[in-house]
Amino acid sequence: MLDARLVDPLDALHLPREDDAFRVGLVVPQSGPLGLTGPSALDGALLAAHEINARGGIHDRPLDLVLVDGGGEPGPVSADVARLLDAGALDALAGCHTSDVHRAVETVAAGRIAYIYTPPHEGGTRRPGVLCTGTDPNGQLAHALPQLTEHHALRRWALIGNDYIWPRSVHRTATALATRAGARIVLERRLPFGTVERTVEPLLDALRTARADALLLSLIGRDLVHFNRALRRSGLDRRLVRLSGALEENGLLALGGDDTGTLYAAMPSFATLAEEPRQLLAERHRALCGPWAPVLDAYAVGLYEGLHLLAALADRHALEPNGLSRAAGRLLRGERPGVHLARAEGLGFAVLSGPSAR
Repeated sequence: MLDARLVDPLDALHLPREDDAFRVGLVVPQSGPLGLTGPSALDGALLAAHEINARGGIHDRPLDLVLVDGGGEPGPVSADVARLLDAGALDALAGCHTSDVHRAVETVAAGRIAYIYTPPHEGGTRRPGVLCTGTDPNGQLAHALPQLTEHHALRRWALIGNDYIWPRSVHRTATALATRAGARIVLERRLPFGTVERTVEPLLDALRTARADALLLSLIGRDLVHFNRALRRSGLDRRLVRLSGALEENGLLALGGDDTGTLYAAMPSFATLAEEPRQLLAERHRALCGPWAPVLDAYAVGLYEGLHLLAALADRHALEPNGLSRAAGRLLRGERPGVHLARAEGLGFAVLSGPSAR
């Protein structure tokens, strides 16, 4: 039986805590561009909370998760978090959401509370109390993009992504890596969330005109699915080598799988990863949540690990915002998140190499 409680934000604001619980604000998308990853992320968080509670919680207090929908616009999401913080309703924050939402939440949380952000991110500095446990664009692409460029003799990369902070950083990094690998960028486009489906035909024409032989996709969620479906309809999916830093099992399932042999993903984790800790995690998840539970994708695993890190820091009385990064560094002993390169094969991934960021 799952020993973890989800608390509605309104209840957290207006009702007393049960059992003097330690409350973590869980900011994950239940809607919006990354909404299709939300159920997996929620399962990863609940599994971590269950395991932490099974060990006695945090300082003998049960860990509760206050669910905030991180799938909205940055302003409203950060306002929801600010209301909870102002009311003293949270003891810490953890989240897996887009980087523009992250930066807005960082603005209201920095210096006030420990905030652990777990997915791949855009890099750069963070404010006090904000800890990013994912990898930056160089860590994600430094191995994968040159390897594919050499293996497939690629010379003309196109860059297509959503128009926000993470894809901008990814594209800057990809341009430098492609140039060093002897290729060049022949097309770059960034599209607002939710616009791919209605604007895809001119984009496909631009790809043909540019004579691209490779495509880096920093689209996310539904936009990534819509674009890959359009590539399939056009036949370009079999001609273009595609690399994504956001494609995971939910997106591949929504796409209906891929059998071209040309679709790759560079992510911290895949369900098919043969490493023992990953497989044991999947077994515990199935045992608690049943065989039809959402797959634990890379976002879910990152959030699972982030909550365990938060609990370990709390056990050491190390959640003070001004010392959070130093305390986490000592705990992790300099470890960096790994990245695996995988190729889509049907409805799953064949992991080819990794971790490249260690």
